[in-house]
Amino acid sequence: MISKVSNQAARKVRHERVRSKVFGTNECPRLCVFRSNTNIYAQIIDDENGNTLVSASSLDKELNLKNNNVEAAAKVGESLAKKAKKAGIKKVVFDRGGYLYHGRVKALAEAARENGLEF
Repeated sequence: MISKVSNQAARKVRHERVRSKVFGTNECPRLCVFRSNTNIYAQIIDDENGNTLVSASSLDKELNLKNNNVEAAAKVGESLAKKAKKAGIKKVVFDRGGYLYHGRVKALAEAARENGLEF
């Protein structure tokens, strides 16, 4: 009998494949996205030192989001880009976390680009 690999396990495999090629440095950190059913999270990470430089999520109090949809993801991307600009980060490498570049992940990335991040 054929056993089906779960969606979460397949995503982990895709993410590991991407992570083997994508590495954030101090000059060009990694923008990492995690998407759950209820929220979306984004971090800018320096992999050389193992530090999270900037983070934003749909749970942040200052965003005051009621639901988790494409508009909420865009606001998270906008907030992340503004925080990154304050921290002096302009250029990042994008890590979509094994998710399709579609929907909430795409909205977050495009909002971050529109607000000054380069990737």
